[in-house]
Amino acid sequence: MIRFVNPEVLLALLVIPLLVYGYVKRQRMRGGSIRFSDLSAARLIVPSLMLRLRHALLVLRCLAIFCLVVGLARPQSGREGREVLSQGIDIIMAIDCSTSMEIEDLGHASRLEVSKLVVADFADGRVNDRLGLVVFAGEAYTQCPLTLDYGVFLSFLKDVRPAEEDWDGTAIGTAIATAVNRLRDSSAQSKVVILLTDGLNNRGEIDPLTAAKAAEAVGIRIYTIGAGSDGEALRRVDGGLFGPRQVRVKVEIDEETLVAVAESTGGRYFRATSAEKLEAIYAEIGEMEKTEIKTREYVNYRELFSMFVWSGVFLLGLETVLANTRFRRIP
Repeated sequence: MIRFVNPEVLLALLVIPLLVYGYVKRQRMRGGSIRFSDLSAARLIVPSLMLRLRHALLVLRCLAIFCLVVGLARPQSGREGREVLSQGIDIIMAIDCSTSMEIEDLGHASRLEVSKLVVADFADGRVNDRLGLVVFAGEAYTQCPLTLDYGVFLSFLKDVRPAEEDWDGTAIGTAIATAVNRLRDSSAQSKVVILLTDGLNNRGEIDPLTAAKAAEAVGIRIYTIGAGSDGEALRRVDGGLFGPRQVRVKVEIDEETLVAVAESTGGRYFRATSAEKLEAIYAEIGEMEKTEIKTREYVNYRELFSMFVWSGVFLLGLETVLANTRFRRIP
């Protein structure tokens, strides 16, 4: 785009049509007439090059005036641009991988496998957010530190397996503390933990509410999800020589604690009893925790003043030289 800093100067371009008008009027007044009895010989006369270019001085002067006037109006060439200003959210996914997560009551796969699929879909929908992964059973550890490389995150997520029997249990407090430790030094505008479990806190030395207070102190919001049915559920176990078999196991979800953890940090508690509900829950959390993206539009202008002024000076100088040499007239 082109703009002029001094557009009022362009009014001086009106001099050009006045100059042309005066030139034409002088040419007509200067002309004379000679009578000939026969014009056949005159038609054979070929006009010289100088005669054909007799109006060149006027053209040069008009172009020179045009360039000088436009230059004094200070034309500027602008290039539009857009800068995206966005600051992502840091999100830690804390996933229960205790043996009870092998129960198949959320769909055609285990709770853990369904959870991994839903979390993977959630990750695919994020933009500019760092994601991390904490897994827990009787203990908790960081499976994947915060990263913008979603391919790496999904690779670590895929490797999550149910806990071994000697590592079994549900250490919710320890899981929250581990997630908080990963987020406490973050400078992100929003820090979030999404904790998914199907049980109650029965392992670890850290109380979930104590860990939640630590999260609140450093501005971390926790969303808790209780996954699966309550009461009894079928779980696939190794039957030895007779192959896998299903047994009924007692399942308890400490919803009271999960609600308290979420509310104390400004989050929410959700209950998922099917794969569809779990997917809807993560989608809802995704809507609540959107990355704010701001755009700033700007125009970079480049001065064209010198180009037009120097062109005008050159044309004016050329017109002056030609007027005193090749196109010089002797009265």
